[in-house]
Amino acid sequence: MEYKFRQFPVIVERGEDGFYIVECPIFDSCYTQGKTLDEALKNIKEVISMCLEEENNQQLMENYNPKELSFHTISI
Repeated sequence: MEYKFRQFPVIVERGEDGFYIVECPIFDSCYTQGKTLDEALKNIKEVISMCLEEENNQQLMENYNPKELSFHTISI
């Protein structure tokens, strides 16, 4: 299955140490970090590629086709 032009949602958070933590919520344990945002995004592409090598994730992607994604932040 070809994923070259698929889009994946990622969540980016800047930690207290200044590093950017990024995760792809579609896959379990799919996260990484980077000193800069560009580095973190480059790293998550590599991690997503590794996740896509797993058979269970390949099966998950067969039916993954969201029409809309959104991320919201609320304060409590």
